Amino acid sequence: MDDEIATSAEAYEAAALPRRCDTHADGEAASPKADALNSKPVAQKSPAEWAYERLILYIQNFEETLDNEHEVAMGFTGGDAGVLRIEGMGFFDPDMITYYGTDQSGAKTQLVQHISQLNVMFRAQPKAVQQEPATRIGFRLAQALAKE
Repeated sequence: MDDEIATSAEAYEAAALPRRCDTHADGEAASPKADALNSKPVAQKSPAEWAYERLILYIQNFEETLDNEHEVAMGFTGGDAGVLRIEGMGFFDPDMITYYGTDQSGAKTQLVQHISQLNVMFRAQPKAVQQEPATRIGFRLAQALAKE
């Protein structure tokens, strides 16, 4: 619990600053400002943060249905974005979600999406490296949220 007392001006200033949270499958880009799921009331979360947290839950639930030979990928509607092997995900307050990964050709890919356009499809895709265990990004995303 933080016992520091802030003036009302400091509180308003802190509330106005944009926050960002990114987590990647390799664990290298986890944001230190990640909030644990349900750590604060929904009314205090930005639309981006709330959408990000719920996407993590959907990813984890989908990954629980996969065998060791498959990983989660996302399909995007409304353009040529195609399918993205999820290697990271983040948000930028107040209203942006970003996805990091590789496309079907193996090219590094980042998709930035306004929350009003949020529409994704999860897809089981054979894992990238046959010798390695399947990557479970949902677990890493939730772990980053719980750290703080």
